[in-house]
Amino acid sequence: MSKRGGYPGGMGGFPGGMNINKLMKEAKKMQEDMEKTQEELSEREFENSVGGGAVSVKVSGNKKIKEIKLSKDAVDPDDVETLEELILTCINGAMQKADNAATESMGKYNIPGLM
Repeated sequence: MSKRGGYPGGMGGFPGGMNINKLMKEAKKMQEDMEKTQEELSEREFENSVGGGAVSVKVSGNKKIKEIKLSKDAVDPDDVETLEELILTCINGAMQKADNAATESMGKYNIPGLM
């Protein structure tokens, strides 16, 4: 240790030669990159279709439902339960596609405890 009781190498240094200013700049750049990636992801759209095209759904990357389309053949007043199941399955599939894209996009920022 130095005579003044600090770390060897002066102020701003960490053991092993790490520089706090350099570390802070890298963290700020990573944060900016992550925000840009999240913005790009939110602008993407993900589609899913079930029942041979009877139901189709489009969601944004931030998981907002943008569109639901039903074919006329899917609408049977005597079998509403099947249509409900098709809609749920379709929406869940589209949301899963958005989640997978988010995991893939954000996976490059391998920060323990973040994802």
